[in-house]
Amino acid sequence: MNLTRLCRTSLERVDPASLSIFRVTFGVLLVLETVRFFAYGWIGDFYLSPQFLFKYHGFEWVTPWPGSALYWHFGVMGVCAVMIAVGFFYRIAAIGFLLSFGYVFLLEQATYLNQYYLVLTVAFVLCFVPAERGWSVDARRARSSATPGVPRWTIWALRLQFEVMLLYAGLVKINADWLRGEPLGLWFADYAELPLIGFWLRQPWFSVGAAWAVVVLHLAGALLLLHRRYRSAVFVVYVGFHLISSILFTIGLFPWLTLAGTLLFFDADWPKQMWSRLEGTHRVTAQRPPIQAHCAAPRVLTYVSLGMFFALQLLIPLRFLLYPGNVAWTGEGEWFAWRMKLDDKRAHIRFIVTESENGTRWEVDPRHHLRPTQLEIMAPRPDMIIQFAKHLERIWVKREGIQDVEVRALVMSSLNGRPAAPLVDPHTDLTSVSRTFRHYDWILPLPATKPVHQTRQRIELERQEASSGGEGVR
Repeated sequence: MNLTRLCRTSLERVDPASLSIFRVTFGVLLVLETVRFFAYGWIGDFYLSPQFLFKYHGFEWVTPWPGSALYWHFGVMGVCAVMIAVGFFYRIAAIGFLLSFGYVFLLEQATYLNQYYLVLTVAFVLCFVPAERGWSVDARRARSSATPGVPRWTIWALRLQFEVMLLYAGLVKINADWLRGEPLGLWFADYAELPLIGFWLRQPWFSVGAAWAVVVLHLAGALLLLHRRYRSAVFVVYVGFHLISSILFTIGLFPWLTLAGTLLFFDADWPKQMWSRLEGTHRVTAQRPPIQAHCAAPRVLTYVSLGMFFALQLLIPLRFLLYPGNVAWTGEGEWFAWRMKLDDKRAHIRFIVTESENGTRWEVDPRHHLRPTQLEIMAPRPDMIIQFAKHLERIWVKREGIQDVEVRALVMSSLNGRPAAPLVDPHTDLTSVSRTFRHYDWILPLPATKPVHQTRQRIELERQEASSGGEGVR
């Protein structure tokens, strides 16, 4: 297909049914997620109660609204999600949701989840896509003047976002640890006592086979979705995979949003085809022609915005190649790279605050300053360790009136079942280190050891034994 034909094909109008189903599913999922934040008290627990919030580099200025305003913010976000689902003032709702969700996303780095990053990327694309053309309040209100169908490129744009996510989710798993069956073997050990399947989950060969199968599923599945003949089979396998994953692991809305995105690879009118088959009429065929030959090209702003967006989507996950060492150990280039359920990183950490003038030392247990989930996320990640070290510096300056303090971190970390080892140089004064996108030379190299197939309880025991020494942790 040459470029001219590709452009003409992208401008053909197709049935909006598939896009409408995705819009409704996306809106409903995010309404439910917003309700969960209210119901479980996560708004206060994650953003208002903590003494300290971690920030993405460059977004340190993003802070919570004062008082109860953050609850109102989540309320507005939920209303925008409802408006997206029903297609009411859709464009305003899509932009409003992107801005409100993006603000929440940037509030706390320790709450990063790939599923929230996927929501953010999809929300950005939806701002440019006329997903309200079918099965919406907007479509009913504009019935007499509405243009039939949607341009084919609008579905292609969402497909591309899910292709990027699926392919990178497979590519990042082509590493020695994963193909050796770790950390899957470590995670499966937690379910070793289950009836029927517990015996198989204990076998090292089972975790190795499952690891290779996941790589094939992500890479081959993403490509086969582009082929009509294999699409249905891939979707069935994806359904099984995501159901099993949601049972074994806590992964929130990710499987349901991914499955909704997978449905976009079917014919644009697949919901009507399915309904016709259920009715027994078979009036809609898989080869239904475009509603209209072609339509006006998107505005330049749309081309430029989506072009730059997808260029970044392709490049950002590759930035780990710019850093030395194992990204799973150093954490440099780890964020926004679709490294989903890939590594098991655990660490014990404590900080030593020293008054520079007279050498007075204080040992700080971060558990007194951070939520448990914040501590779990921060401990094995050097960039977040810097942030907390500087927070301790501010506390000592404000509380003790000491203007010149040094803060050092003692970290023993374990990656994918390896014995605990020092992660950072304990002699580095972290108050003198600046956050940067460059490599941190005070990160110690990953020891040349292989993961050991063992239980998490045994790993915790080894970490505690390692921490009992003079330079241990906790």
